[in-house]
Amino acid sequence: MTRRDAALYLGLAAAWGTAFVATDAALDTVQPIPLAAIRFDIAALLLVGVVVATGRSLRPRGWGDWSPILIGGLCNIGLHHALLFAGQQTVPPAVAATLLGLVPVLTPAVTRFARPDERLSPLGVVGVLVGFGGVVLIANPDPSNLAASVGVGFVLASAVAWTAGAVFTSEDDAELGGLALQAWMLLVGALALDAAAFVVPGQSFAAAAFPPETVAWVLYLAVVPGAAGFLVYFTLLDRLGPIEMGLIEYVIPPFAAVFGWLVLGEGLAASTIGGFLAVLVGFSLVKASALRRSLRVWLDARGR
Repeated sequence: MTRRDAALYLGLAAAWGTAFVATDAALDTVQPIPLAAIRFDIAALLLVGVVVATGRSLRPRGWGDWSPILIGGLCNIGLHHALLFAGQQTVPPAVAATLLGLVPVLTPAVTRFARPDERLSPLGVVGVLVGFGGVVLIANPDPSNLAASVGVGFVLASAVAWTAGAVFTSEDDAELGGLALQAWMLLVGALALDAAAFVVPGQSFAAAAFPPETVAWVLYLAVVPGAAGFLVYFTLLDRLGPIEMGLIEYVIPPFAAVFGWLVLGEGLAASTIGGFLAVLVGFSLVKASALRRSLRVWLDARGR
């Protein structure tokens, strides 16, 4: 991971961490599927506009283009967000972020069958488990309430949908440029969510209300975590692979906790600090080899 990739990685985690709180606020007046649909309608139009304005081609040329467009659009954009937003109606933002910490645990298992060349080392597996423990500490969930919540099932299902999209989305054979592919993914996901809003009972655009505060949250979700966030995500996914990108779920909860504290006045418990430290240790274990190489380069550069 280059310094540029690392900066994009942290920026993406920050943007997506704020999205949990923004979604929770917007769900006060808009149902989950219409909210997701509107968010990605706007985000898709923004990316399509950028592609057109910069003179890039928008025409898919074969299965090498359509495969990532359909898989990424339906799984990572459509199904994942419909399930996640439905779950967030009853699951607090911090707990939802914690449950998505299962993505890094699921990803290596699925990747082992889909991409045998990408695996975690035994030390990396320990790091994943330590990081997940840190995520649990940050949210400090009540197991008895979680077990009884239907929303938890929706969030867990969204983690499965996300993992499937990340593992099976590959741009290796694509002829379209990355920006055009990502615009198509958002567009496919948005159209799927639009259709779902009309056919899923209890989900309706007509019942949504848009006071100024909700409009601001929706626009934020569409532009920052939406258009910009997914542009960065799919760019890094193609460069770093699904296991590396699955680990971003361990970096998101700290940002979600801090944003919730700043915007909603949610307190930071002592367990949150312990969780931050556990996440740091988990990442250090997963990236132990890369950290050793970086330290060696740094020391060599200083003649030590």
